[in-house]
Amino acid sequence: MAKSFTQEFVKGLWEEIPPFRLVLGLCPVLGVTTTMENGIGMGLATTFVLLCSNVLVSLLRNIIPSKVRIACFIIIIATFVIVVELLMQAYTYPLFLKLGVFIPLIVVNCVVLGRAEAFASKNSLLPSIADGLGIGIGFTLSLAALGALREILGTGTFYGAMVFGPFFKPFTFMVQAPGAFVCLGLMLCVMNLFGSK
Repeated sequence: MAKSFTQEFVKGLWEEIPPFRLVLGLCPVLGVTTTMENGIGMGLATTFVLLCSNVLVSLLRNIIPSKVRIACFIIIIATFVIVVELLMQAYTYPLFLKLGVFIPLIVVNCVVLGRAEAFASKNSLLPSIADGLGIGIGFTLSLAALGALREILGTGTFYGAMVFGPFFKPFTFMVQAPGAFVCLGLMLCVMNLFGSK
């Protein structure tokens, strides 16, 4: 059981890391990763929803009728999205304002719905917890890495602190929408190079 839990957890950190291996959840990956802080905030919010929805879907998998399972999964996910949205409004309001519409859009994030359908609805509680944690942490690390790269190149800062001297000319292109595609492409290339070995 411990080996299975560890395997399910670790696969989300490299083998099935959402944006780079599964190529899922790209909307928030491209939309909010202008800074590392935004990437971490969005990743943690998604991890919370993913973990909680995996737990509830796994517990209710034998009760939910198969004909309405997707609708039920969306209701479960939407419930936890509302919870995380209210928590962010209460405790991290400036970050909540920066992430904007992307928090409610977690409801339709294919990473969360995909894990509920493909994994939690077919597995027991502990593997579903491991899957939710692993995929969520992998997603958070991906958003943080992309946000850090875009922030360093686009503004010359790392988590708000200056990295380069006053003579650095930032590539403002990197914090705009096209820069997100370029950075994601470069990171996908690096992941594929390492993955092929």
